[in-house]
Formats: sequence, C-alpha cells, structure tokens
Amino acid sequence: MSTALAERDLLHELTPVAEQLVHRHYDTCKPWYPHEYIPWSEAREFPPRGQWNPADTPLPDELRSALFVNLLTEDNLPYYYHTLDRLFGREGVWREWSHRWVAEEARHSQALRDFALVSQALDPWELEDGRMAQMSGGQVPNPRSAVDGFVYVSLQELATRIAHRNTGKSLQLAMADHPLGQAGYQIINRVATDENFHFLFYRDLTTAALEINPSVVLPAIERQVRDFAMPGTGIPGFRRHAEAIAKAGIYNLDQHHGQILQPVVMTWWKVESLQNLSAEAEAAREALLRQIQRIGTLARRLAERARDAKDRAKDVKERARDAKDRAVARRTRPS
Repeated sequence: MSTALAERDLLHELTPVAEQLVHRHYDTCKPWYPHEYIPWSEAREFPPRGQWNPADTPLPDELRSALFVNLLTEDNLPYYYHTLDRLFGREGVWREWSHRWVAEEARHSQALRDFALVSQALDPWELEDGRMAQMSGGQVPNPRSAVDGFVYVSLQELATRIAHRNTGKSLQLAMADHPLGQAGYQIINRVATDENFHFLFYRDLTTAALEINPSVVLPAIERQVRDFAMPGTGIPGFRRHAEAIAKAGIYNLDQHHGQILQPVVMTWWKVESLQNLSAEAEAAREALLRQIQRIGTLARRLAERARDAKDRAKDVKERARDAKDRAVARRTRPS
C-alpha cells in the first residue's frame, strides 16, 4: 500500500475519534467573552504618532517582546485554515473542527489586542505595522500530510500555551501594584487555557493514529520534531524578540525539550515502545531519539550558560553597589 493511500485510510479511520474529541471540546471549553476581561476603565487617549512613551506602562523589554510576538502569532493562526482545509478536507467533522478552531484563534487575537491597546503596553503603530507585514507575508506551516499536521499542531499548541502562561505570570509580577497586571494575567491565562484544549485535541488524535498505524505516524513525528519552528517566524524582528523571550525564560529550548518533547513525544506517545514498525518507521524512530537527545544536550548547555551569565551579572551589580556604599562612606567620614 502506498504511503498516500495509507494516510487517506488512516484519516477515514480517525473520523469517529475526531467526532468524540470535538464533542469533548464543546463540553470542556465553555463560552467566554473577551470584553468581560478587558479593564476598559483604564483606557486613555493615545499620544500622537512618534510620542508613545513605554515609560507610561513600565514593563521589561523582554515582556513587551512576548506580548508582541504572542499577539501577532494569534493574528496569523486563523490563516492556518488554508492548510487545515487542504490536509483534513471539507467534509463532516473535519470541516466543523477547522471552522471552530479558526473562530477560537480569532477570538484570542481580538482579546490580546484589546488589552494591548487599553494598557498601551505596546506601541500601537509598530503593532499594526507588524501585523500588516506578517499577514501580508502569508507565512504558514505546510505539513506534507494530515498526520504531519496533527503532530505539528500538537507541538505548536502546547508551545503556545507555555509561552502564554509564562507571559501572563511575568506580567502579573511586573505590574503587581497595577490593576492592568491582574487583568493582563487573567486574559492571557484564559487564552492559554483555550490553547491547552486545542493541544489536547491534537495530542489525542495523534495518539489514536499511533494505535491504528504507527508506521505512518512515527515518520511524521520525526519530521515535525526535526523541523519544528514556533509560529510567528514571519513577524518583523522575530529572531531578536525570540532571543529576548528565551533569555527571560518565557519560552526557550530547555522548556521545549522538558515540557514538550519529553512528556508528549517520549512519555505520552511512547515512541520507544512502539512495535511492529516498518523499516522506514524504525529508521525514523532511531533518528527521532537521536534528535531529542541532541536537543536535550543543547538545551542543558544553553540553560547553564544563561545561569552563569545571570550569576555574573548579579556579581557585577553587587560589586557596583558595594563600591557605591564605600564611596558614600568615605564622603561622609568625619575628617
């Protein structure tokens, strides 16, 4: 049987599973309304263009990067519909899920944009220019098959959930004495909760696919782990923002390995214990395990370097403070 035919048959066999998972989603993802989360009373007039002052809403630069990337990512996610439509088809539950997913992702961008504008945490002109640039570029993932799509979106939704939740926690801490801090945490956490429901749908769909035909699914897992990229690569300045986000611990390679690859690919999907694999799938498993091991090694090295850099910065700060204290003591010492 050809790979294409096997994948088409697999999608057909997964239809009842998808129907069950969609019903579960409806039962667990209760309705919510973005306008109820936005602190509208905190809104104020925007200054003229070019006079937006970040000091009016004080936040660390890396947290602004996270808000910027998270929002523009959510803006672009509904345009993944083209890919989902191509991969899953336009019939029955597959069409129903694609439309539902798009509607929920569009709500996320609406909610995050309303918060960004009310709080003036981001330069609204830069934000809109970024949205136009990213969406005009039309960068969306293009998995080769529906199974690749299931795997990619499983990883992507969990990564997005982690990034959102860490952004919300950081915002709450940075603005602990301001009502915008708690409001921002609540809306971002609400979005992250939706992303978790999406992750569970795709994770469990992939799990069912593995039970039906692991020899088709395992090579897809290997491809998606090998080539995985966070959504948002088309955002202006994405690399700079991503580096700031990683340095702040909002989303980095260590989290990608420890909170996604290990618990989902290794533990939940049990890739090491799959049996009755084709020769191609067995080779894919070996490559996958090597890749995850390499990612783990690199993640640990980067985490150690980050800790060392943080310790050095702390030492420099403490020495500077001690020097300042000694200088003050000398100036105030009686002659």
